[in-house]
Amino acid sequence: MAGRLQPVLAGVVTALVGFASSFTVVLAGLRAVGADTGQAASGLLALCVASGLAAAWLGLRHRIPMSVAWSTPGAALLVATGPLPGGWPAAVGAFLVSGVLIVAAGLVPPLGRAVAAIPKPIAGAMLAGVLLPLCVAPVRALVEVPRLAGPVVVAWLLLHRYARPWAVPGALVVAVVALASTSAGAGLGAVGLRPVVELTPPSWNVPALIGVALPLFLVTMAAQNVPGMAVLVGYGYRPPFTAALRATGVAGLLAAPAGGHAVNLAAITAALAAGPDAHPDPDRRWIASVTAGIGLALLGLGAGAATALVAIAPPVLIEAVAGLALLGALATALTSAVTSAVAEPERREAAVVTFVVTASGVTLLGVGGAFWGLVAGCLMLLLFRRRRAEPAPAPEAEPALTRR
Repeated sequence: MAGRLQPVLAGVVTALVGFASSFTVVLAGLRAVGADTGQAASGLLALCVASGLAAAWLGLRHRIPMSVAWSTPGAALLVATGPLPGGWPAAVGAFLVSGVLIVAAGLVPPLGRAVAAIPKPIAGAMLAGVLLPLCVAPVRALVEVPRLAGPVVVAWLLLHRYARPWAVPGALVVAVVALASTSAGAGLGAVGLRPVVELTPPSWNVPALIGVALPLFLVTMAAQNVPGMAVLVGYGYRPPFTAALRATGVAGLLAAPAGGHAVNLAAITAALAAGPDAHPDPDRRWIASVTAGIGLALLGLGAGAATALVAIAPPVLIEAVAGLALLGALATALTSAVTSAVAEPERREAAVVTFVVTASGVTLLGVGGAFWGLVAGCLMLLLFRRRRAEPAPAPEAEPALTRR
């Protein structure tokens, strides 16, 4: 009996940890690009349902624990990008285009391979630059709202030491308790808690397509889909990458009109369903991913309450919880960039330029820093490649020595 329940319980834990550890990042990202409270709640609900259905379909279809989630680095990208020309409808249009690109990567394998072939120092540096502004939020929160942020950070540290998977959910619980003890807690009753789907007609403009759609596609592929596939391979599975891209891309397309930014393979929580803790028999672990999908879809019903919590909290406190959730992803991105740069010294400066430009948050021609960081890094690579390709000048002939 215990063996039958083990993958089910693992799936429940995967859903809870995945939702609680990063929903604040999603809501912060959606609000940053123009969503109001209702639209952000709708986006979170759509992401939960779309991700859950995709996970259930992939698990039942392929009998592999292919966990599905929203793009947490993609949400961080939205925070770094900020308001768009054209507002929220332009953001929804960018979400749709990003979903189309993910489906195209599943239908045209060379496209997926091309994204995976982006130099690791550049990809890692771009992701690190996107994540850095949010990851410094806990420090700002300790200075600006120490009575609220202090207990949150302490709880995160203790749980990170003794029960790592529950560190961010535990910190979130402490944040809720801290908010409830203040006058802001009374504001929960004034916010609608019932989940509502709000569809937004999309619009398209060049800054949103270049500044959001393309970087969102690249970040989702490089930081979610490719690592998520690597986790499964590491546990001995041979997952169908193109089928996963098609399924998650279609799920993202369905979620986009309701405000969902991107659906993809889980990378951060993938090991909870694919590892031995889910079940000793690898052929039974798919049950955990299916259960996690169903659980995530059900948790989406609490999107209204989650959004209400975010609405009454000081923005820096929500960013602090989101930053704590992203510290691991930042460490992974920096490690990838640094390790690859050490192995390939000629790409070191390009990685640094990519990171600096991306983290600067600069907006040029309505396009955010992630795109310009990628462009700057690639230009640096091209410059140094041309320099290496130039033939070295032939040494001048030394004058013959006169014998005496």
